[in-house]
Amino acid sequence: MDLLSEVVRAVRVGSPGSRVVRQYDFQGVRFSAFDGTGFHVVLSGTCWLISEGQEPVGLKPGDAVLITSGAPHGLSHVPCALNDLPSMSMRTTPPRSEPSDFEFLCGVYQLQHGHTPQYLRTLPDLITVSLDYDRYPQTRALIDLLSTDTSEADMGTAATLPALLDLILVHVFRQWHEQRGSAEWPRTDDPEIAAALREIHQNPQRKWTVARLSEMVGLPRTVFARRFTEEVGRPPMSYLISWRLSLGAQLLRETDVTLATIAREVGYSTEFAFSGAFTREYGVSPGRFRRSPATLVPPVD
Repeated sequence: MDLLSEVVRAVRVGSPGSRVVRQYDFQGVRFSAFDGTGFHVVLSGTCWLISEGQEPVGLKPGDAVLITSGAPHGLSHVPCALNDLPSMSMRTTPPRSEPSDFEFLCGVYQLQHGHTPQYLRTLPDLITVSLDYDRYPQTRALIDLLSTDTSEADMGTAATLPALLDLILVHVFRQWHEQRGSAEWPRTDDPEIAAALREIHQNPQRKWTVARLSEMVGLPRTVFARRFTEEVGRPPMSYLISWRLSLGAQLLRETDVTLATIAREVGYSTEFAFSGAFTREYGVSPGRFRRSPATLVPPVD
């Protein structure tokens, strides 16, 4: 199974949004925490990525920031504290004729129900990637296309926006993994825990227990449970439930198969058991979730 594709499919249940943000007399902006996954790509100018508890990171044109699970952050003209930055305004401003000081592209999948999938929350909150446009000119083409499509808001944007967001997320994640020299997903250097994660992702319908997973990777049950929780940040069964429900949400969004079929495919014996677990996780019933398709997030400026 292609885990990167599964990541993109999982976040796609959220509402897509994108905007080119142009800053004049740039002093900085702060983004509040949100449920979802997004990115920024610097188009022109330079800035500092500001986050809580981390040193500022300098960014230049072509650099991207992945916001894996909606952590608060900011972009500033100088290193500073996050709370010193003004909150990002949601109002639309008229275009200006003079060139901007700083310009960046935003893309986001914002969840209306539930939370960012756990396997994304195992990654760093903010990931910076220097995009290699020379080696991967298609990445630049996608970013240019999304920038143009977003700015002009032509007919068909509702169809093209998710496709472009998906492709850019894939390209940025690929380059990050390549630069790190790691193909593991989620991130873990523990081979037994990585093997257990692959089994959970590839075969969620199996009747997994902690005992069965630990036996499969050749570890004592208590040792496996402790190491899994340390590596992933969540106990094995809690992670399994989150992954199953994330797959269920994808199937509800992307297919017309019955609730009973979805329940079986993601590891629940009955649709009632699946419905109860889904409602607890997402705060809405599977039927209501399916009837309320994702809508475009209002643009920011």
